[in-house]
Amino acid sequence: MQDVALAPSATPPLTGGLADSIFDTAERHPTLPVLARRPDRAADRWEEVTAVELRDEVVDLAKGLVAAGISPGHRVALMSRTRYEWTVLSHALWAVGAEVVAVHPASSRDQVEWILRDADCVAVVVEDEQGVMTVGTVCAGLPRLRHVWQLDAGLLRELAERGADIPLTTVESLRRIVLPDSTAAVVYTSGTSGRPLGCALTHRGLAYPCDTLLAGWGHTAAPPGEQPSVLAFLPFSHVYGLMIQLICVRGGILLAHEPECTETAVTSGLRTFRPTYLYGVPSVFEKLYKTFLRGSQQAGRGALFERAAQTARDFAEAQQRARLGTGAGPGFDLRVQHALYERTVYRKLRAALGGRVVRGTSAGSSLSRDLSLFYAGIGLFVHDGYGLTETSGGVTMQPLGREKSGTVGHALPGTEIRVADDGEILVRGPSVFQGYISDEPRTRAALRGDWLATGDIGHLDAEGFLTITGRKKDVIVTSGGQSVAPAPLEQRLRMHPLVHQAVVVGDGRPCVGALITLDPDFLAHWRSALALSGDAKAREAREENALREEIARAVSSANSAVSRAESIRVHLVLQEPFAQDNGLLTPSMKLRREAITRHYAAQIDAMYAARSRTFGRPGTREPADWEEPDSVFR
Repeated sequence: MQDVALAPSATPPLTGGLADSIFDTAERHPTLPVLARRPDRAADRWEEVTAVELRDEVVDLAKGLVAAGISPGHRVALMSRTRYEWTVLSHALWAVGAEVVAVHPASSRDQVEWILRDADCVAVVVEDEQGVMTVGTVCAGLPRLRHVWQLDAGLLRELAERGADIPLTTVESLRRIVLPDSTAAVVYTSGTSGRPLGCALTHRGLAYPCDTLLAGWGHTAAPPGEQPSVLAFLPFSHVYGLMIQLICVRGGILLAHEPECTETAVTSGLRTFRPTYLYGVPSVFEKLYKTFLRGSQQAGRGALFERAAQTARDFAEAQQRARLGTGAGPGFDLRVQHALYERTVYRKLRAALGGRVVRGTSAGSSLSRDLSLFYAGIGLFVHDGYGLTETSGGVTMQPLGREKSGTVGHALPGTEIRVADDGEILVRGPSVFQGYISDEPRTRAALRGDWLATGDIGHLDAEGFLTITGRKKDVIVTSGGQSVAPAPLEQRLRMHPLVHQAVVVGDGRPCVGALITLDPDFLAHWRSALALSGDAKAREAREENALREEIARAVSSANSAVSRAESIRVHLVLQEPFAQDNGLLTPSMKLRREAITRHYAAQIDAMYAARSRTFGRPGTREPADWEEPDSVFR
């Protein structure tokens, strides 16, 4: 069994609750801009809110919550997109000792009913009339629910007016009795394999990774002398988004809110707000890369971009070898090439992200090493982070000056990581959750003394760098006994610009297979670039053959990273993506693997049966010896 523990963090111990940082910053830096919002959704202008303005608004809302009967220990659900109001309301709730229950706004009626009942909420905040209607259909079964508040109906103004007669001393008294180990939030797991579980996270647990990261790495979030800034667009209803919010508020980082998590909205936000730090999930960074590639190809500079991208990866890899003491760094020719592309390509790519981004973080699942090297090579180091809802967010970080792409870095100071004999990652530290609310058996199963069994598998190298290879429950065992972690294969498949999503299958089957969906934007661009001649029928046939060849190349590229026994031997290209609407994707954009294999069970059976018929004739090879991958389009 391997384990790693770094020296204890130098951050001061938390003495109160999360809301205290609002008051502390207002006292020390009253005019510091801390939040930003667009007064008009169509405008490019951002309106800044100072630390003292934020504190005063939090106080007014806290007084309104007291007037509405919200008391310490009460749970209030926030069912909203990433909005300014989410940040202000959550801190007002923490100021009076209430607990925030994070609910994704796209949750189904059944999910909303389950969470509100499971968390025993006394109030829920929704965005609009649709949210009111959703909650209204389940109210009859929720006798504890007293309030359904609507943001777009002027809730902030209503609460401020309602609490006008509540003295400031009441809020101050409530804030001062909040203890670090009190529950601050109930955040639900993504529910990839069943009902989501509510994780009870304390004020201390949520603050610890944020304060540790700020103490050790906060100075890297902006160029020297500039205030760091972040554009928030991932949902605060998940621990990653919530952690980003808290890092910004606790660290004096200017935080802007973008409710729409779409390519158009995020691109507009990056261009107009111009953040210094970029965060996202791997699909965000994959999409940005494909957008860069597509734009270059449309401008007739696709070959130039691909050469520049390869140079960026080579340059970053050579820099990494020098950092880690295993190489001399980029040679003269590589430095010259990189400098040329810096003037002609890289700075334009950074300009598309606002022109001020210096670093970034990817989390939620593994970021490919090639993609990490690409961003580092164009002047934007994106590190792959690791953490869970059960750990209140991040538990690892890249050590400054010794960053290693393809890993998630070292354990944060004060946090310990151990890898069990079966490869499961165990975590111990101040950020580990209190347990699952209303589910003691699962809590006991997850907590082994002080250690949290994460359910993830990975390994530690000799220098203490952690690499995640997948989820323990996702490991596929073929009929021949070969164990395969699907995540690395899926990650490499998605690197092909035509591939949108990929799910590796093969449990109990003779070989590994894959379900693939196509990126609609890049597919349209790819088709237009083919410029095939002839009649419609002939063009369609040639186009399908060309598409088969492209996807076969993507599969071959993915297979190059694994042994033959682990490689994809058959694949199926689907017409529809995995989405929340069809129940195959969680609100946090994670694949519901069990639901996907059930939904496509007939197609998977047919995919393997077709291959078996091909190789099942007398004198042919057994399925276990299949050499070439086969494809099936549906």
